Amino acid sequence: MSEAASSHVALAKNTRNSATNRGTVDGELLPSLVPLLHSWLPRQRWFAGKGRPVTGFSLVSATEMLPLDGTAGPGLLHLLVRAEQPSGDSGPAEDCYQLLVGVRASMPPTLASALIGRVERGPLAGRTVYDALHDPRLADLLLERLRRPGALGSLRFERTAPVPEGLAPRVLDAEQSNSSLVYGDAYILKIFRRVFPGANPDLELPLALAREGCDRVPAPVAWFEAPGAGPLTLGVLQPFLHGARDGWRLALAALAAGRDFLPEALALGRATAEVHTALAAALPTPALRGTQTRQLVAGMTRRLEEAARAVPALVPYVPGLRAAFDAVTDLGVRGSGWAQQRVHGDLHLGQTLRSPDGFWSLIDFEGEPARPLPERRSPAPPARDVAGMLRSFDYAARSHRPWNPEWAARCRAAYCEGYAQASGSDPRGEPELLRAHETDKAVYEVLYEARHRPDWLPVPMAAIQRLARSAAA
Repeated sequence: MSEAASSHVALAKNTRNSATNRGTVDGELLPSLVPLLHSWLPRQRWFAGKGRPVTGFSLVSATEMLPLDGTAGPGLLHLLVRAEQPSGDSGPAEDCYQLLVGVRASMPPTLASALIGRVERGPLAGRTVYDALHDPRLADLLLERLRRPGALGSLRFERTAPVPEGLAPRVLDAEQSNSSLVYGDAYILKIFRRVFPGANPDLELPLALAREGCDRVPAPVAWFEAPGAGPLTLGVLQPFLHGARDGWRLALAALAAGRDFLPEALALGRATAEVHTALAAALPTPALRGTQTRQLVAGMTRRLEEAARAVPALVPYVPGLRAAFDAVTDLGVRGSGWAQQRVHGDLHLGQTLRSPDGFWSLIDFEGEPARPLPERRSPAPPARDVAGMLRSFDYAARSHRPWNPEWAARCRAAYCEGYAQASGSDPRGEPELLRAHETDKAVYEVLYEARHRPDWLPVPMAAIQRLARSAAA
């Protein structure tokens, strides 16, 4: 029997017995893993609480996806674990993380990089645990589970179309806030590591776009979640765009070759507008007026003040930047209003893919991971996405030596022109709203770079200087 076939047999056995096979998912499991998690979890790229100690763990749920039956073969545990950390607020912060844990009596050398550690006590005493996504046998089992909708322990699996079996898995190394498996260059499974109650927009919005017939976003084929009053979206399987290259790398390649990026930027603007048009047709579009305008500007102003307290270099520009926000408030007071809708929420060149035939797709609709999920799911003016892409062109130009601001300016203009061609509305026609969102994005970038990549701080600071002058003029 092949390894894949044996995994499928074990899966069928587990489906029958998961309700009664509880030996390793009782109250002793988490305490036995805590010493290992204290060391391993903060080292993961997707761990959101870096720089703060983990003071405790609590188990949300545990499901045996492949029984831990005492043999040398691997077992597979699905865990949802809360990590408690001190925060700057009144109480501790608790983030919920999804862990897929492989369990073996001994580890083959090929899995050394995935090691979590050897368990000293409890139900897994004497065994080795590791990140299961790096184990082809367990990754294959996960795909098999997605092929067969239904419940398994505390998990539920759904699909919209048949999924073929026997697709070889491989882990993508490029992701930061999540993890992804590619199956046979046909599908990609995104595993959300830090999970939140409620519909994840990276599932919700692509499903809505698929219903509208928009082919700019790969349609979800299958997904799994932890059901409940606020279900946790855990993973989404979508077609893998084999051979496509992301817009960031394409832009840098154009800069390195000394050529413009205007046809690509124009086409990307059209693709963005098509996605926005489909989202507006699929989901509610409340108007931005009065109180909502004041709330939008208040949030921008609050983020500016918080960033200025953390990054002193921002302080001299605060009056000019605040003027960009006040201009939107003034228009709202005079009765101006804008359309709102669901948007991508974190759009930049790295969230786009261009196929060999030149077709652009948008990916990763999760939004900015640092923002609360209700905020990421809130309607916003389309200018928010446009501003994110305009900032991305600036980043690309600044990444190249010598800096080429004219290249960025031409790309920004071409992108807006393409957007106008597809939507009938040029985002530059509402300059105050676009400038406010671009300012808000640049302020976010300053705070991020100051905390994580100080060498990159001059990139958003150049935009801050430009935007402060423009708003004050």
